Amino acid sequence: MIEAAQKTLDIQYYAIHADTTTDALMQALRDAAARGVRIRILLDDLNTAGSNAQVLQLALVPGIEVRLFNPLPGSRQSQALRLLDALHDFNRIQRRMHNKIFVADNSIAITGGRNLGETYFGRGNASHFVDVDVLAAGPIVADLSRSFDQYWNNHLSYPVQSLKSRSDIEALARPASRLAVTGNDLPPGEGEPSNDGGREAERRAVAERARGFDLRQLKLTWAPALMLVDQPDKLDPEHEGSQEPTTIDGLMDLMRRAQEDLLIVSPYFVPGPQMMAVFGELRRRGVRIRVLTNSLASNDAPVAHVGYARYRKALLALGIELYEMRAEQPRRIRGLGTSGSELASLHAKVLVMDGQVIVVGSMNLDLRSYLQNSEVALVIRSRTLAAQATRAVEPTLGSGAYRLELRDGQLIWHAPAGMAAPTGWGEPDASVPLQLMLKIIGPFAPDEML
Repeated sequence: MIEAAQKTLDIQYYAIHADTTTDALMQALRDAAARGVRIRILLDDLNTAGSNAQVLQLALVPGIEVRLFNPLPGSRQSQALRLLDALHDFNRIQRRMHNKIFVADNSIAITGGRNLGETYFGRGNASHFVDVDVLAAGPIVADLSRSFDQYWNNHLSYPVQSLKSRSDIEALARPASRLAVTGNDLPPGEGEPSNDGGREAERRAVAERARGFDLRQLKLTWAPALMLVDQPDKLDPEHEGSQEPTTIDGLMDLMRRAQEDLLIVSPYFVPGPQMMAVFGELRRRGVRIRVLTNSLASNDAPVAHVGYARYRKALLALGIELYEMRAEQPRRIRGLGTSGSELASLHAKVLVMDGQVIVVGSMNLDLRSYLQNSEVALVIRSRTLAAQATRAVEPTLGSGAYRLELRDGQLIWHAPAGMAAPTGWGEPDASVPLQLMLKIIGPFAPDEML
């Protein structure tokens, strides 16, 4: 998309991580700006500390504007110290722009669950996220572009140069030899090339793989779609308690229309009382509900598991089918994103309704997405895409996840066919110290904080 762009690139993300994959992407952005493409990058400010702060140096490149949404005070050299500096304004820390939108020339766009970083695209050797995005063309792209503009022009959106001096930006997270974003230890156009041949070779390999992905060869499925998006003022503490409908409100309204089947994929699943009421209504009408979420062992945010665990028995009592993804997965989970590793964590946010409607977005079905974060999703009416999504998810339900059962008031985890039953105490595959820690802190953590 970057290489094909001729006029504009609008990029809105919760996080852009500093690694080899984004190194190649940042270089592609610099190349696009050099050929006259106007580039706007809007980032939530929470994850722009430490090495991830390097992306802010793109603000010094002619033709590229970078803004930070809802910025936090403090140094960017350490994320932990920065959060400590901001504790006096805890409400601001909690309200984050979680949207993910990538728009080229106002004509083609990507949105979904992924942030930008190698762990979202099956690169590297560590555990990776299993994630899903959707590529969109046609009239819906204008809606995504308008949403980007709303956030870009909001009073909570700050140009990087209004927060940091040029020298401060140049010095952000400067490693000993070179900067991942600029390719030099000096601003673009200055200094000598780095001798870091290994990383440069990997960056070029990533760029080469991307060139093999030709947008012109893609077969698109044409279908009606609409966008659900939170208004940026949702993140403004001055508007706390606003009655403005949210993305999650829209999803719950959609769920209420289900007649036969609801398939939900959500990595962090804390339904809350309103969604539980919707589930209860659907089950009374005989609607089948299946949910795939993370197990404690696969969850990259174990504290979030506390909120989900509070609802498990009630969900099972309603007759909802619960599946928890195992941390160990095949190297490729066919269709449902790419793990790239035997260790994986679910990060996809997908809903399929009645085999006719599919939703892909940035939202988790939890109270944080409902009350505190801003989110975006596409609702697509397409039997073809709904069938593709169902075929992608169902193999994980059968062979990559534990199925939960409520028996005599106790939780039972059933292993996938051909695997030994879980052994040990409590949550399968999770360490005893982790389980004990969560049992200790669990009673003190409200659902909306998880």
